Amino acid sequence: MSAEPLFIAKGASEIYLLPRMANRHGLITGATGTGKTVSLQVLAENFSRIGVPVFMADVKGDLSGISKSGVENPRIGERLDKLKLRPFEFSGKPVVCWDIFGEQGHPVRTTISDMGPLLLSRLFNLSDIQAGVLSLVFKVADDNVLLLLDSKDLRAILQYCGDHADEFETEYGRISSASIGAIQRSLLNLESQGGDKLFGEPALNLDDFIQTDSQGRGVINILAADKLMLQPMTYATFLLWMMAELYENLPEVGDLEKPKLVFFFDEAHLLFTDAPDILLQKVEQIIRLIRSKGVGVYFVTQNPLDVPDIALGQLGNRIQHALRAFTPRDQKAVRAAATTFRANPKIDVEKTITELGVGEALVSFLDEKGQPGIVDRAFILPPHSQIGPISEDERRRIIESSVLYGHYEKLIDRESAYERLKEKARLAEEAAAAAGQQAGPAPYTYPRPGSPTYEQPRQPRPAGRPKDTFVESIGKSVARSLATSAGRQIIRGLLGSILGGRRR
Repeated sequence: MSAEPLFIAKGASEIYLLPRMANRHGLITGATGTGKTVSLQVLAENFSRIGVPVFMADVKGDLSGISKSGVENPRIGERLDKLKLRPFEFSGKPVVCWDIFGEQGHPVRTTISDMGPLLLSRLFNLSDIQAGVLSLVFKVADDNVLLLLDSKDLRAILQYCGDHADEFETEYGRISSASIGAIQRSLLNLESQGGDKLFGEPALNLDDFIQTDSQGRGVINILAADKLMLQPMTYATFLLWMMAELYENLPEVGDLEKPKLVFFFDEAHLLFTDAPDILLQKVEQIIRLIRSKGVGVYFVTQNPLDVPDIALGQLGNRIQHALRAFTPRDQKAVRAAATTFRANPKIDVEKTITELGVGEALVSFLDEKGQPGIVDRAFILPPHSQIGPISEDERRRIIESSVLYGHYEKLIDRESAYERLKEKARLAEEAAAAAGQQAGPAPYTYPRPGSPTYEQPRQPRPAGRPKDTFVESIGKSVARSLATSAGRQIIRGLLGSILGGRRR
């Protein structure tokens, strides 16, 4: 049985989003204060109502109100009367709160290995050469069965590779000490901002996002991102990691009657700003193919020019709020937005974009054949839930009443690269100490004066002990690194998530 169409907006006629076309992705754009957040909220409510789970990042801190029934105010009452929507029932939706910092929701983490060198390079803003060195470090860790789970694991393996760069050069290529230092500084900077809390275990199980409640409504997962937005690269990289994980782990399902999950990416311009070509290609691949996994991705941003053409062409469902045309770039954005819609002979789209009121938008959804609908000017419906944030007490009750409460809150620190390298260092030091006690000075006999072999006596030289084994040399080097200030920071380091590796 097909899901009922989702009533989203009303203009000259009612405008519906077809659930079976919702995994063809979408775009919500408009200037600040034009109603993008409410549009996102209305879409999320409708998806939840038909049993589709939703993920969205709350970058302004006001989306938590979707968990609570809304109330009528003069502005909403006016909109209800204007659109002839009475009777109108207010209601909240099931919500799970998440937070990388663990303050406004369940802690959400991944591991260093799961994020992989490509996304970590993006997170650390590394050059191509530095990114190549980081990839070599991951290869060394894999070959030596060293798990990279949290930030102290990464710090330990970086030190290890830096100390033994000459030994690895033949097999892996040159490991530049300057690049190792740059990566270490980037890691230190991330840790100083609290970003290391993104890494560790238990890592996020994405199945926990794809849940429904006892009434069959899709759970709305809200990531508290108001603090995270102070580190925009961390925010963008983490959300990209989530998209990649969904793509890699979910099975192929083809075209369903409704999506398995809808993913809203707010402040989407952060994903594409200064992104290297290889990462843009990966993003385009994920957007193009994740539809077959039953996932719909909706980008939310101010300017349609924020989304490159390789991604824009995959976004079939559009809600365009007002744009300002104060600068040449603004005017270019208006023209670009106007040309992406299927023309409506009754509307001058380019002119209308600058005249739209708050909550008003140009809307075009895909029809039954997957073709863009004719663009129409319409008002987005008022949300059934509260507009604005809930109180801290209400948020705490939601967190503590969740079936997930207590699982992600408890950190796990299993044996990984840091512990194994530390143990090697201890064993090597013990072996070295034992070898030093057994070895003594070699016997030396001085010739008698006047004998043919008599020469000026030389100082006796102690017999050298056997050359260090490879394991011993590794261990001693790690021991030296742990004795430094940086090594002590590893010991004190807190447990710390973002494409490429696999959880082991």
